[in-house]
Amino acid sequence: MKFDSGTMIQNPSEGGPVFKALEDAGFDGAYTWEGAHDPFLPLVSAATATTKIELLTSIAVAFSRNPMNLANIAYDLNLLSKGRFILGLGSQIRPHITKRFSMPWSKPAARMEDMVKAIKDILNAWQTESKLEHRGEFYTHTLMTPLFNPGPSPYGIPKIYVAAVGPLMTKAVARSADGLLAHPFSSPKYLQNITLPNIDEGLKSSGRARSDFDLSIAIMTGIGANEESHKKAVRACRDQVAFYSSTPNYKAVLEQHGYEELSEELNRLSKAGKWKEMGDAIDDEVLNTFAVISEDPDQLAKEIMRRYGNQGQRIAPILYSGELELMPSVLEALKRNSL
Repeated sequence: MKFDSGTMIQNPSEGGPVFKALEDAGFDGAYTWEGAHDPFLPLVSAATATTKIELLTSIAVAFSRNPMNLANIAYDLNLLSKGRFILGLGSQIRPHITKRFSMPWSKPAARMEDMVKAIKDILNAWQTESKLEHRGEFYTHTLMTPLFNPGPSPYGIPKIYVAAVGPLMTKAVARSADGLLAHPFSSPKYLQNITLPNIDEGLKSSGRARSDFDLSIAIMTGIGANEESHKKAVRACRDQVAFYSSTPNYKAVLEQHGYEELSEELNRLSKAGKWKEMGDAIDDEVLNTFAVISEDPDQLAKEIMRRYGNQGQRIAPILYSGELELMPSVLEALKRNSL
């Protein structure tokens, strides 16, 4: 099992020192995410400042870009990091794609599958020096002149992971990608009852074995270095659970636990901009269903491994206190409890 860390980078220049600190702490991988800043730029400095840690995006928004653009970025970051880059993609939701990025939206699972296959076809054409020929439902790539062809990479083709929650996207990811990024809102019960069976179905239909596919699980954690930061982390987890619960696309996760009535209530509060009231609506039972809360790194690690230790190939605890100095002790406890 590999252990990864998220990062809360606010400036691309922070990529080098943050990823170097996580590498020195012993993490196998670390990832950026697409929020207020581009997810790829910090990985440039991270690639040159480190030598072992894997560099991931979890996630970069796929549908705001095109396969050729993403293939170029993946190729160059894998080259720069000497084979340590993993391209992590996500679909985002329709309003963001159409209203924030002004890009088309339709059949997201089918579009994502076509996009991943297109990126792989482009990378393979470069790697094998063969004719580019991708004709899909959404993307067509048939032109590659020498001027725009970087040629074979000495580090091969980077893996592609894709985030998924619903059955359609999960099966599409299993058919096309190299791994699935499980949403932090995916409880152990949801993973067991929905995610894993749909991964197996998608792999079977594409003729691949489970050993050919990675499952990366991000986990919301409420832990702090002191009482004040612990309370801050718990509140942040509560607010995050409320935000995810308010999204209609995630109602199926709540249904696994009999919490579906929360969906409409929280969605109504979100539309009214009542963010504090949303967090207040998440009681301790719901909070502890979706987040791991503890004041002690060892107890936190034991609970993480109890819930998720036999389900994925990668585990990524998200520390909502934002205290990077806690990460080495959390990692040490995770490794100790995974033996």
